[in-house]
Amino acid sequence: MPLVKLIVAWIGKTREPAIQSLTDEYLKRLSHYADVEGVPLRDEAALLKRCARHARPRHTLVLLDEQGKQLSSEELAKFLGDNQDRNPLPLLFAVGAADGFTDQARQAATLVLSLGKMTLAHELARVVVLEQLYRAFTILKGHPYHLGH
Repeated sequence: MPLVKLIVAWIGKTREPAIQSLTDEYLKRLSHYADVEGVPLRDEAALLKRCARHARPRHTLVLLDEQGKQLSSEELAKFLGDNQDRNPLPLLFAVGAADGFTDQARQAATLVLSLGKMTLAHELARVVVLEQLYRAFTILKGHPYHLGH
């Protein structure tokens, strides 16, 4: 079975070296399970341009947004597994800037996902989603990482 293509995009520059270090670590871990790429973007317009739906979609867009649906780690794993099995498009998970996403971006998304009711700094949200993506793949592969939570 081919590896799923996974893109994790974030809007804005990384200000904290610790955040970049954790981003790099989880991208490296994810590379064992997926063809993964981390992409910093200038703004929401750059994200929407990357996902432009002309004749057909180029990505399955998942936005991280406080107004989104909350999933357990197991439910996220099921979403990834279902997409890996049935959807040839790359999954693009996008973390917005501090002020979040517009309604236009939310409407362009296949899934709008919330990490919980608490507000997280957007750079920290990136690390959380990367860890959860890694956890989801370990669940799918039966790796003991998730069992140690």
